Amino acid sequence: MKIQPLPPLNSLVAFEAAARHLSFTLAAQELNVTQGAISRQVRLLEDYLGKTLFERTTRAMHLSPTGSQYYETVRESLLQLAQATGEIRHWRGAQQVTVATSTAMASLWLLPKVAQFQRDNEEIDLRIIAYDHVKDFSRLDCDLALYYCRTPPQNMTITPLFSERVFPVCSPAYLAKHPGLHSLEQLAACTWLWLEDPQRDWIGWHEWYRRLGHKALEPRNRININSYAMLIQSALIGQGVALAWDNLVNIHLESGALVRPIEATLDTDAMFCLLEHQGRGHPRQSVQRFRQWLLSEQPPLR
Repeated sequence: MKIQPLPPLNSLVAFEAAARHLSFTLAAQELNVTQGAISRQVRLLEDYLGKTLFERTTRAMHLSPTGSQYYETVRESLLQLAQATGEIRHWRGAQQVTVATSTAMASLWLLPKVAQFQRDNEEIDLRIIAYDHVKDFSRLDCDLALYYCRTPPQNMTITPLFSERVFPVCSPAYLAKHPGLHSLEQLAACTWLWLEDPQRDWIGWHEWYRRLGHKALEPRNRININSYAMLIQSALIGQGVALAWDNLVNIHLESGALVRPIEATLDTDAMFCLLEHQGRGHPRQSVQRFRQWLLSEQPPLR
C-alpha cells in the first residue's frame, strides 16, 4: 500500500528546525542554508497543507494552533527516523573491517584469498585500502594492517604472518627462449625486472646476490618498474626475470604461469606481519573474525 499523502520531505526538516527555534535565522544556521531557503521550504509546506503554520508579528514568530499540533507529529517522526538510521549506520560500521596494506600484498596475496572469507561471512563488509611508502604505521586509519617489515614498527602490536624466501621467476615462454639458464652467472644474460623504488626495504637484485655470498652482477638488459604488482605482471607476460617472494607469487607458481629458472633461494630475516594499533581497546567481533581468518591462512613460519 502506497504511503500517502506525504509532504515535501525537505520542507519537514526546515519546518522542524524553524519551529524548534522559533526563528528562520537560527534554523538556517543549523542546517547551513540561507534564511530565504528556510522561508521557501516553510511556505512550500504551508501551500501543500493549505494551512498557516506560523503566526508572525513585528517582534516575534509563534506557531499557529495547526503548526503547534503538526510540529509534535513531525518532530516525533523525524526523531524515530533519525534513531533508526543511526542504528543501521552503527551496525554497518560495526560490520565493516578496514584493512590497510601495500598494493603488492593486496593484489598478489590478500585479494585472491578474500572470496572465501566473504562467502563465509556475508554480513561483514571488507574495506581494503592500499598505502605504499608508509613512514609511520601507527598513523594508518584502519582496523588491521598487513605489511612487509624488516624493522618492527613502534607503537604497534605485531603478529608475524610468514617469513619469505626470495628467488628468481619468469614465464615458461621466457625460459624456453633462454634454455641455458642453470646458474647465478647465467642470469646476467637475461632481462632483469627491476623494482625502482628506493623507499622500499624489499630486497633488490644486487642485495640478493650479495646475501647469497656472490658478487653482484649487472644484467644485459633491465626494465625498471616502480610497482611490485606490475613487476610480477611483467614477468607473467614474458618480459624478463623477476625476484619473487614465494608467498606472494605462490598462486602463479602452482598454476605454472611462473617458473623458477634456477634453484638459488635467499631466506629473508624480515617478515610479512599483521599490525594492530595499541591502546584501542577490545576489537569488534567483525575484526576478530577477520583476524582469526587471516591467521588461519598463513603458511607455517620457517
